[in-house]
Amino acid sequence: MTTIVLDIEGTTSSTESVHVGLYAYARPRLGPHLDAHRDDPEVRAVLAEIGAGTLAEAVEVLHGWMDGDVKATPLKTLQGRIWAAGFAAGELTAHFFPDVPPALRAWHAAGHRLAVFSSGAVASQRPWFRHAADGDLSVLVTHWFDTVNAGPKRQPDSYERISGTLGEPSGTLFLSDVPAELDAAAAAGWRTTGVRRPGEPNAAVPFGTHPVVTTFEEVNP
Repeated sequence: MTTIVLDIEGTTSSTESVHVGLYAYARPRLGPHLDAHRDDPEVRAVLAEIGAGTLAEAVEVLHGWMDGDVKATPLKTLQGRIWAAGFAAGELTAHFFPDVPPALRAWHAAGHRLAVFSSGAVASQRPWFRHAADGDLSVLVTHWFDTVNAGPKRQPDSYERISGTLGEPSGTLFLSDVPAELDAAAAAGWRTTGVRRPGEPNAAVPFGTHPVVTTFEEVNP
């Protein structure tokens, strides 16, 4: 059995579907969500971490992070909450490349274990997989990791931390379109495969010594 850990953006799903679809949905809702849930412990913790004096200043910081594509944990936490609500309300749908759903189902049926490690909060990962056009894919995934419960995706320590949950690193395969993430996973003893999706931002980047595929049909667990 192999544990296959999936990146989302640029790997299972198009970058545009995240940046244009999800980001555009979350941006105007950040302020209203903070205001409506300011007594929620998780939201209070987010505001404390941002360190802004007013709600308007906090929103300005969040928008700045979005504009700079900064993977800041407070931003990811809030986006995850907003996206989860959007999926639940039927206002959002998830995009997956056509080769992904059949591959995930085949790997699961073959006895392989599936996990997700994304910079997006776990709160947004679950509904993303649950609301796929091809049906609920979340039932195939056993573990969910983000920058809060695992750590930054370009640091080997994060992958070592995940191995503490998943087990033997040599039996873990990481699929990602980001070479630096693959480097970090390899440094932690994981197997790696780069995913080069035509038309995606990282389609032309060098993957070094990592094996490379263009679809999940080419992956050998």
